[in-house]
Amino acid sequence: MTYQSDLLTTLATRGYVHQMTDAAALDALAARQIVPGYIGFDPTAPSLHVGSLVQIMLLRRLQQSGHKPIVLMGGGTGKIGDPSFKDEARKLLGEDGIAANVASIRRIFERFLVFGDGPTDAVMLDNAEWLDALEYIPFLRDVGQHFSVNRMLAFDSVKLRLDREQSLSFLEFNYMILQAYDFLELSRRAGCRLQMGGSDQWGNIVNGIELARRMDGTEVFGVTTPLITTADGGKMGKTMAGAVWLHEDQLPHFDYWQFWRNTDDRDVGRFLRLFTDLPLDEIARLEALPGAEINAAKIVLANEATAMCRGRAAAEAAAKTARRTFEEGATGESLPTVAVDAGLPIVAVLVAIGFAASNKEAKRKIDEGAVRLNDVRVAGYDAIVVPGDKIGFGKKLHGIAVAG
Repeated sequence: MTYQSDLLTTLATRGYVHQMTDAAALDALAARQIVPGYIGFDPTAPSLHVGSLVQIMLLRRLQQSGHKPIVLMGGGTGKIGDPSFKDEARKLLGEDGIAANVASIRRIFERFLVFGDGPTDAVMLDNAEWLDALEYIPFLRDVGQHFSVNRMLAFDSVKLRLDREQSLSFLEFNYMILQAYDFLELSRRAGCRLQMGGSDQWGNIVNGIELARRMDGTEVFGVTTPLITTADGGKMGKTMAGAVWLHEDQLPHFDYWQFWRNTDDRDVGRFLRLFTDLPLDEIARLEALPGAEINAAKIVLANEATAMCRGRAAAEAAAKTARRTFEEGATGESLPTVAVDAGLPIVAVLVAIGFAASNKEAKRKIDEGAVRLNDVRVAGYDAIVVPGDKIGFGKKLHGIAVAG
């Protein structure tokens, strides 16, 4: 489909669109005026991870297309936790923990968006501002009447838990009503006309659209992105060493760069479109590189994605470390480190540095010949690592042992 607005043209050509409500009307609106649009993020940790990056990039594309991004922090809904496609309830956070996480997460968004008071400047709002002030009986009377329990039970996010006979608390069941109410409030307070999110949020977004129409007669819209998986079917951002955090406090710059450098050949073009600002013609050239030359495209992806999230200096330092470590055989200063004091068995070191998820996995990798100390294959579990040793795990993970 050909769109007239820069917004939908950009989202479609770069691969962000899974579903849309009334695409023609949204396209016409975005072509004639500034459209405030929002995505909600629950502050369940001090940092978001790569699994949230496509949503952050959606807000960036919104702003780049001349529209206004609204970052909605779930200071209110975060006290409940979104049950969508979760096997169990999330741990509930206290007020202080939520506030600290919101402050920490804001720093991430400031790298991707321009905040301010201008018509297309991003703003960050917190739904605790209105959800904490709700009175239960008036809310049930004014808002609850617009929701059918039969329909709510039919949503995949709820049905999955019930089909598995896993507990779904009344607290969690209310989440979709509160998220719909967020859209209504943002429509009233900020003129918000668009909610975006992952494909698992489709039901929640549609609820908000219907609530705004029924209560205020306002036409609002929804866009969802496809579930981003890797070419081998894995979930985006999940690695054997854990989540790929966007904050350097949780993940060193080099590890973040290396995550992108390790992209599967088949994913390079798609990830360049989603996670960098490179022009589409340049991306087409890079993804068409033959054979081993595709590694050059992976380095571009790593450099651009890291520069956007961590800064250009961090990307250049990580790339330099990679060159020295893997091409020149030197020890890079930015490699991940593990404290070993006077010495520590290799199995414990592999788990401590995050290369292996368990002692069992570490031993298996040693048996496979995939573990090296100072470029020499480790033959047994009793090898001792001392400060200054260089640790290799597989072809792409490297670390340095330091004194504790």
